[in-house]
Amino acid sequence: MSPALAEGSLDRNPIVQLRCWIAEAAGADPGEPNAMSLATASTDGKPAVRYVLLRGVDERGLRFYTSYFSRKARQLESNPFVAAAVYWRRLERQVLVEGEAQMLSEDESDAYFASRPRGHQLAAWASEQSEPLASRDVLEERFAHFEERFAGQEVPRPHSWGGFAIVPQRFEFWQSRADRMHDRFEYRRDGGAWTIRRLQP
Repeated sequence: MSPALAEGSLDRNPIVQLRCWIAEAAGADPGEPNAMSLATASTDGKPAVRYVLLRGVDERGLRFYTSYFSRKARQLESNPFVAAAVYWRRLERQVLVEGEAQMLSEDESDAYFASRPRGHQLAAWASEQSEPLASRDVLEERFAHFEERFAGQEVPRPHSWGGFAIVPQRFEFWQSRADRMHDRFEYRRDGGAWTIRRLQP
């Protein structure tokens, strides 16, 4: 049976609470505790969703990185409003986030890119994400080309790749309970503070 979630046990700052849950999930569900579904929408309201990796949480928001050629980045350029969800099966917990995605600075994107494995860096050059591809062979050839091009040197960040921060306006923390009598708490931004209320399951 999952433990109860009470308002008194929640931090008043949802960023702090989210970081706490991520840390607990890393120990309890180590497979991919930072996998996050990210929903975007086109200007005419048609939604799209996919998983990305949550690569940092601080007072600015939730960070993730992608190709600017990708479908999600193109949608964010015209409609920056997003929704995201993180779910930890073993802990029976879920966090929902709604907010606005803002592009990170070039310096921050450079710093994160430099920390990536070299193969991941080369893949960012080889793949024009979401664009049509004639065959897998073409992709492998592009990878080999950039592997040769950057042989013996650091791989620079391509200008077509970088990060976003989801600046949150709403959070929902969900804890599973017996008989589907779940605990749900909503945080909403109110100026510079956050308000909390319990929601029905």
